[in-house]
Amino acid sequence: MATAAPERTQWTRSPKAHEALKRHFDEHPEAKPSHPEKYDTSRSDIYVENRWEPIFKEMRAEGPVHYIKESPFGPYWSIVGHKAIQHVEALPELFSSSWEHGGITILNRLDDDELEEGQERFELPMFIAMDRPKHTGQRRTVAPAFTPKEMKRMEDEIRQRTGETLDSLPRGKVFNWVDEVSIPLTTGMLAILFDFPWEDRDLLTFWSDWSGDTELILAGQELEETRRSIQTEMATYFQQLWAKKSQEEPSADLISMMIHSPAMNQMSPQEFMGNLVLLIVGGNDTTRNTMSGIVHALDKFPDQRKLFEENPDVIPNAVQECIRYQTPLKHMRRTASEDTELFGHQIKKGDKVVLWYNSANRDEEVFGDNAEKLQLDRENARRHLAFGYGIHRCVGARLAELQLRILMEEMHARRMRVHVAGDVERVRANFVEGFRVLEVELSEF
Repeated sequence: MATAAPERTQWTRSPKAHEALKRHFDEHPEAKPSHPEKYDTSRSDIYVENRWEPIFKEMRAEGPVHYIKESPFGPYWSIVGHKAIQHVEALPELFSSSWEHGGITILNRLDDDELEEGQERFELPMFIAMDRPKHTGQRRTVAPAFTPKEMKRMEDEIRQRTGETLDSLPRGKVFNWVDEVSIPLTTGMLAILFDFPWEDRDLLTFWSDWSGDTELILAGQELEETRRSIQTEMATYFQQLWAKKSQEEPSADLISMMIHSPAMNQMSPQEFMGNLVLLIVGGNDTTRNTMSGIVHALDKFPDQRKLFEENPDVIPNAVQECIRYQTPLKHMRRTASEDTELFGHQIKKGDKVVLWYNSANRDEEVFGDNAEKLQLDRENARRHLAFGYGIHRCVGARLAELQLRILMEEMHARRMRVHVAGDVERVRANFVEGFRVLEVELSEF
């Protein structure tokens, strides 16, 4: 049973992040970011229009490492090969994730010479954006929530909620799969992990959307201040939960784990907020978008939908393949801590290094010439890098896999076939890969 909700303040009056960003650029078209370089894959238009694959394919053919001299996010090294990304991830001391050096997104913070007049630096430390040893202690704090034992304990509840959601879907009517399936299932799971007030669980989706859109920074100070305000409200809400739980016995939810952890119970307000952003975006956006990506891909590749319908034994491997194909987070950023050589290129201390997981998961050298297609029985689907690699590999990977497996199993048990039957609107972002709208209609096989 989720805990009682703190008193509401003003957060529900704010617009959705993507709506605010679109309105800003509609009103100020001159402010739209310019991308003069051919291989600058930080541009969001190639993702919302789903034309990114040929660009990365051409880059991989030329080599795994490219230098992008000019972009709205400054110069950066673009790492597009599977082997090269694993190499960088395997050297966390050489390629830092720390927020103190720039963090984990292509622009996690503004450099001093990019700050607008009157704009203050705003940092959000989080354990994925930390180096060892601090990263180790904080990651170990939340890891017990995602052990095999915990997955087994939660499986029946996840299956029940998934079945109830699927049974509630309309027949003979077009509806938005994102709103009716992907968001409710992942938001509900997140609420359970936090022991979050059930009646306020939609706030988790709202906060996730505002926190996960890295391009808001390009819209200037006004929208960035709106985001900070919303994140501050989020932290205020969770601080009330923290205060309540600090008076209670330890429990298995994430807030209680942090309270009773020496590594996390003395966090600064900014660090507390940063770890909330990490857990909310990591636990919400990624699984949500793969749940949408599964039904979109099965519709796009009818031969694979037939395989799924005729052979449910393929589901465990199909989950890995769908995660590979969707790749819900496109990139992570690292910063070189010293001069080094990377596959024949000279990287200087302080250089920004961007790892494009979406490209690695299409690497022909690993996944073959059909890497751009869905193949549910792909023998090496588990080699995908959608969860990252090395010490920063997604701590909640098991839970994501469990939720997706159960969704596919429950769809199959109901002989549910999902047809794309209307609008498809993708997320306009260079960080999160997903769908805002996926209009579908159901039938049976």
